[in-house]
Amino acid sequence: MDEVVKAFNTMVRNGCLPSVVSYNILINGYCKNRKIDEAISLFREMSTKGLFPNVVTYSTLIGGFCRVGRPKIALKLLHEMQGCGQPPNIRTCAILLDRLCKNLHFTEAMALFKEMEDKKLDLDIVIYSILIDGMCNAGRLMTASELFNALPTKGFQPDVCTYTIMIKGLCKEGLLNEARELLEKMEEHGCSPNHFTYNTIIQGFLQHNETSWAVKYLKMMVDKGLSTNATTAAILIDLITTNRADKSLQDFFLKAL
Repeated sequence: MDEVVKAFNTMVRNGCLPSVVSYNILINGYCKNRKIDEAISLFREMSTKGLFPNVVTYSTLIGGFCRVGRPKIALKLLHEMQGCGQPPNIRTCAILLDRLCKNLHFTEAMALFKEMEDKKLDLDIVIYSILIDGMCNAGRLMTASELFNALPTKGFQPDVCTYTIMIKGLCKEGLLNEARELLEKMEEHGCSPNHFTYNTIIQGFLQHNETSWAVKYLKMMVDKGLSTNATTAAILIDLITTNRADKSLQDFFLKAL
């Protein structure tokens, strides 16, 4: 960044006036290095130079504020952007929506989502998955389920990521039967579970001491050539080494050896 700033200042001293593109490059560099105060200073400087920020400028800053955990300021920038006649793109909104959810600003997240729908932005399954994941993580399973169940009416079908998110949410709340049913429904609808899906449901059942079902899904996963991840392996090893594993789990490991 020091070299970039030197080049920028040299350009100015030599009478070569920076353009919006020049400012965007420098602002992006500051944002990537989490130097948001320097980025916003350049942003404000642009107007004194008679330059108007474009969608790239605003999107870069919004991403920068999200990166440093300040999504509410990013949301204000989004509204400022719209007020200046710069319509946000779907990627910018996705970044902001994700960060609002992760910072537990759910009222703002839902308001942004509603605004995106009202403005008829080109929403996709990724946007819905971000919101569903945020609601599940916050324990707002009813809201997550409503969003998930409404997908077909919006013209979308859940993908493997969306199904896995909902399965995780159900397991987290101890709704294991519902998690099993959703896994079956997923396969019935032609969406094959991947190793993330199996690891998610196995962890859920193990954490609720339902080892027989966990073993069933372990066998399914192994038969499909998929493997456990580090979290699943750690839970399994802990159960075995502390003698808390039931016979079905012990037998599975003996056969695996």
